[in-house]
Formats: sequence, structure tokens, C-alpha cells
Amino acid sequence: MRGESSGLIIGISIGVVIGAASAVAAFFCIRYYHRQRSQIGNSSSRRAATIPIRANGANSCTVLSDSSMGTESPKSTVQNGLSFWLRGIKKSSVISASGIMEYPYKDLQKATCNFTTLIGQGSFGPVYKAQMLTGETVAVKVLATDSKQGEKEFQTEVMLLGRLHHRNLVNLVGYCAEKHQHMLIYVYMSRGSLASHLYNQKLEPLNWELRIQIALDVARGLEYLHDGAVPPVIHRDIKSSNILLDQSMRARVADFGLSREEMVSKHVSNIQGTFGYLDPEYISTRSFTKKSDVYSYGVLLFELIAGRNPLQGLMEHVELAAMNTEGKDGWEEIGDPRLEGKFDVEEMNEVAVLAHKCVSRVSRRRPCMRDIVQVLSKILKFRHRQSRKRDKEDEVVILDMPRLERSTSPLPRHKRAESLDSSNADSIDV
Repeated sequence: MRGESSGLIIGISIGVVIGAASAVAAFFCIRYYHRQRSQIGNSSSRRAATIPIRANGANSCTVLSDSSMGTESPKSTVQNGLSFWLRGIKKSSVISASGIMEYPYKDLQKATCNFTTLIGQGSFGPVYKAQMLTGETVAVKVLATDSKQGEKEFQTEVMLLGRLHHRNLVNLVGYCAEKHQHMLIYVYMSRGSLASHLYNQKLEPLNWELRIQIALDVARGLEYLHDGAVPPVIHRDIKSSNILLDQSMRARVADFGLSREEMVSKHVSNIQGTFGYLDPEYISTRSFTKKSDVYSYGVLLFELIAGRNPLQGLMEHVELAAMNTEGKDGWEEIGDPRLEGKFDVEEMNEVAVLAHKCVSRVSRRRPCMRDIVQVLSKILKFRHRQSRKRDKEDEVVILDMPRLERSTSPLPRHKRAESLDSSNADSIDV
């Protein structure tokens, strides 16, 4: 009996020891797992601050066409990027798992003829035209080495454009972060900026229909940022020099250096943007919202109508016109002289009324970008229907012309006289 009791006690003791050991082992395993997970999260967040994450497929890195668009979701891109860094692949890989090509500095140096093909200059730094080894033409934007703000804008652009994909946004196709240089590589927009076409007297002036189409393209790009992107994005620097035109004169929104995700931060301590386009409510409250973009867009619409720079009294000109038009008719008086009166007055008034709503000093009275797209789409659709109707009418007239000429063409004067004479002679004989 005593032996059985001893055996029972030993068995229980062994069970307790095994259970305790298992519990201790499980505790250390869980702790190790959480520590590793935290390290991975911190590593990926540090990488995200400097490396662009883009939801484009690998092919988009080599095909630098105006119509390149991604199909991969942002969620899958983040997962791919995480697995990429976990595998420990070097940054020098030709194509990162995020879908963005990292260009070596020497390749860009050669493609830009040692950075001599300057095509533009912005606050970020110079922009060069580059001919890549693939034969594709791209634009290379170089961060000025002494620009602290520029480095922040660089990170903002690669982070945002890595997940934003729309035909009316300028596509980011690569980057370079080497030799203490930061460069962004974009699809080359061969027709330059909207500002150059509005104010460069050497370029042919934009016709009225093209101006409406450009306005619609920009509106669609902003509608995507405000309502299609998750989270929504506020551009914060809409202006004519940030609207670029491709070979077909279709417009795309560019320069996302000042952009902000709406859910991250609405308030800034310093005023940023371009004077002449800034929302008065933003200046007074330091709070930038979607409606602040709408205000800037309204200024852009009046630029397209009047062909006048906002820094040269455009809005003062608009306010004077608004007093005479009472916000409805008569806006044709501010029409761009370069149009030479070749525009539809009713359409111009409709676009101007829309623009005037956009620049309302009270933000809640401004329309949203979705409503703006609908109004401009309606104007263009009506114009196209009218154009097709006129073409059909002209076609009918052309087809009927030979028959009408045969049946209605008058006789020559001397022939009519001979006919009258012969008829009179016949009547006398009878």
C-alpha cells in the first residue's frame, strides 16, 4: 500500500514538472514570436519611408508608355514588398517586388548626356529629358542636393504614386537613390505643361473644345484622388504648370510633393502651395481639405477661360466680371483674346458659372469633384452630339447637290429668250 502511494506521488510530481516545463517553453516561444514580428514591422516601416511601394506589375517598369497603368492591389503589393525584404534581396535588383524599377545613377547620367538635356526647373530641382537604353523617353526629376524640403517631397511622391494609378495622373516609372542623389523618373509628357500653352506666344493657342477636354481630364484625376484613392489624397498644389499634356494633348495631374493623405493630417503649421491658387479658408484656418483642391481647380478653370495668370490679377478680373454678370451670363467678356471669339458663348458661360462656384469663399458652397466631372462631361457630350448632327446634315446636302442642280438650275439668259420666241411662234401658227 505504501509502495502504491509513493508511485502515485512520483507520478503526480513528474506530471507537474512536465506541465511547468511546457508552460515555460510556450511562454518563451510566444515572446520570441512577438519580438520577431515587431522587428519585421519596424524594418518594413523604415524601408517604406525611403523605398517606393507601387502596385504595378513588373512589365510596367520596362514599358514607359503614356497609357501604362497598374493592375495589382496595394494590399498584395505590401505583402510582396514585405516578402522581398524578408528574403534579403539586395536593393540593386533590377526590379523590386513593388514593381518600380530602381535605375543606377550611371544609367541616368548616360541617358541625360551627363545631365545636360534640361527641359524644366521647379522648386524640387531640375528636370531632364532622358533616352533610355530600351529606346523609351522619360523625364528625370533631380532633387536639389541642398533641399531639405525636396527630400521630404521625394519620399511623399514615391509613397503616394506607388499606390495611385489613373490615366489622368502622371505615372512614376522609377527612381534612383544613389551617390547622395534622389531622382524620380516619370513618363515623358511630350507636349509640356498647360501653362506653356496658355502663355507662350510661340505655341499655337488651345482651341475652346480642347480647353474643356483638358478641364475634364484634370477633374477626373482629382475625382480619383478624392473619391477613388483609399485613403483619399489631397493634392494641395493644383496649378497650370502642374498639368502636363501627352502627345494626344490629354492632360495629367503631376507633382505630388505637397500632397497629403486626408486621414493622416489636415492641419499644417506653415502655408504651402502657390499663391494665386490658395484657398482663402486654408490661409485663415491652416486646414487644407478636398474643397481647398476644388478652389485651386476653380482658379485653373478661369485660367482656361481667360488665358490670364493668377499672379497677374486673374481673380480680381473675375470678381469684376462677376459683378456685371450676376454670376450667370456675360462671362464671354473675359474670354481669352487668343481664342479670337471662336467659342460657344453658352458653353463658356456654363463653364464660368461652374468655376465661380468652385472659388466661393465659403468651402461648403463649392461643388465636389464628382459633380464637376458630371457637368463638364455633359457639356462635351452635348457638343459632340451637335457636331455629329451637323456632319450628317452636311453629308445629306452634299449627296443631294447634283440632283438639285439638275432640277433647279436656271437656263442661261439667251436660251430663255429662244425658248420664249419659239413658243410665241408656235402660238401664232396655230
